[in-house]
Amino acid sequence: MFGKRYTQQLVERSAENATDRRRFLKAAGAAGLGVAGAGALGTALSLGLGSAGATSQYPEQNAQDAAASDAAVLNFALNLEYLEANLYSFAVYGYGLNEKYVNGVGNLGKVSGGHAVKFKSEHTKQIVQEIAGDEVAHVTFLRKALDKAAVAQPEIDFQNSFTAAMQAAGVIKEGQTFDPFASENNFLLAAFLFEDVGVSAYKGAAPLVNNKTFLDAAAGILAVEAYHAGIVRGQLFERGLGDVTNKISDARDSLDGKADDDEGVLKDGKANLVPADANGIAFGRSADRVLNIAYLNPDKVSSGGFYPRGLNGDIATSGAKE
Repeated sequence: MFGKRYTQQLVERSAENATDRRRFLKAAGAAGLGVAGAGALGTALSLGLGSAGATSQYPEQNAQDAAASDAAVLNFALNLEYLEANLYSFAVYGYGLNEKYVNGVGNLGKVSGGHAVKFKSEHTKQIVQEIAGDEVAHVTFLRKALDKAAVAQPEIDFQNSFTAAMQAAGVIKEGQTFDPFASENNFLLAAFLFEDVGVSAYKGAAPLVNNKTFLDAAAGILAVEAYHAGIVRGQLFERGLGDVTNKISDARDSLDGKADDDEGVLKDGKANLVPADANGIAFGRSADRVLNIAYLNPDKVSSGGFYPRGLNGDIATSGAKE
């Protein structure tokens, strides 16, 4: 959906835009990119978007390409960060983002289905709390970088979407419900669904980034998200939930095109905590395929699943069925 040349030109244009560069460096801390700053921009770079100069044989794509901008890319990332920040914040605190962190351009939506997890393990609670802090920092960083152009939090559905996802994966039966906040195990499975997708998205951006400032940011978030995903995968393996993660992995694969790269935490009955190929390299996933999973739909759509009314901003369409 979004070509390599498109993305390369976007990154190069960003480096040449003094206003955008100053805004980014100011928000990131000027002296260097911290975890939050690197994470937010890395998410944006992973989206596989391009520049207004790119052309396509499809007029519809040409129109979307022409409308793309640095702000559009960052706002796409902000939509995703709203979801993750709310997911982890509800788990540890019992509430989502403060209202001062969610207003902006577009339709402001609420979050349905969130509540605190009754953690039995202090160790697990501390893990989730640390990740929650990272995700909230990503939101605040992006909003600062975008300033008045930041989009509002879209409507986010944890209640129905996780039930639909787990039914499709065969984790629960038709007629049953899945509450991601009902237990530690449920929450870790919910986190697994998103953390792995994030890592594959950042990997997809790596070969597309030429500017050293942005490449450093993308590498930083890739490392942090890989830490998060590895921790979650390790927790699920230790709890004997490998078979369940394999079902979720198969469900993700059924949504994001023909590729069969996604892997759970068990392979041939043994630990598979690092889903890599024969060369020890992780696979990448493009922006439109990330949205196929977020919308829980293998077709080209602009809403559904975890975002029942779609995303705010210009980038909001999933990939077409192959």
